[in-house]
Amino acid sequence: MVDWRLFEPLFNYARKKSMWIVAFCTGCGGIEMPPLMTSRYDLERFGMMPNPAPRMADLFLITGYVTPKTLKRIIITYEMQPDPKYVMAHGSCPLNGGPYWDSYNAIKHLDKYIPVDVVIAGCMPRPEAVMDGINKMMEMIENGTADGWKRYKENYEWYKKNQDELFGEGWREREARRWLPWLMDKKKE
Repeated sequence: MVDWRLFEPLFNYARKKSMWIVAFCTGCGGIEMPPLMTSRYDLERFGMMPNPAPRMADLFLITGYVTPKTLKRIIITYEMQPDPKYVMAHGSCPLNGGPYWDSYNAIKHLDKYIPVDVVIAGCMPRPEAVMDGINKMMEMIENGTADGWKRYKENYEWYKKNQDELFGEGWREREARRWLPWLMDKKKE
């Protein structure tokens, strides 16, 4: 029997060098992403590239403000990603609501609902700050401290309690019925 934990440093080195990004861009947060892909910053030199499918993504990048309606999609997208998965909050809005701090419809602490590994503060952070955040994420992956996906599993009841307080119990099933009626009908059969 092979003890795969012996290879974990090698796996972490490979993981940091091949992150696929699924981005959830709301408001002005997404405007800073295209410059990262241009020749000036060249994000692909780190082995990173955008990916529209959460099931193939390692890094979940959340930019801009978060509302309760978008938070549901963020949680569902996060749970669709395979382990290990990493979350980077981009901008002040996911941290504290940013300029919408006193709005009834803005989520002030994203980390109450899903674990956030790296936070990039600012409104809006410049591409240089995003590159610093990406470098920090790569270091954390290599040394094994980017463990939000483990914390989510270990503290799932706490995260679920916060999610249920905001949306009400059974919100996942209600959302599934709303968006996937054919799937719910198959379950009944």
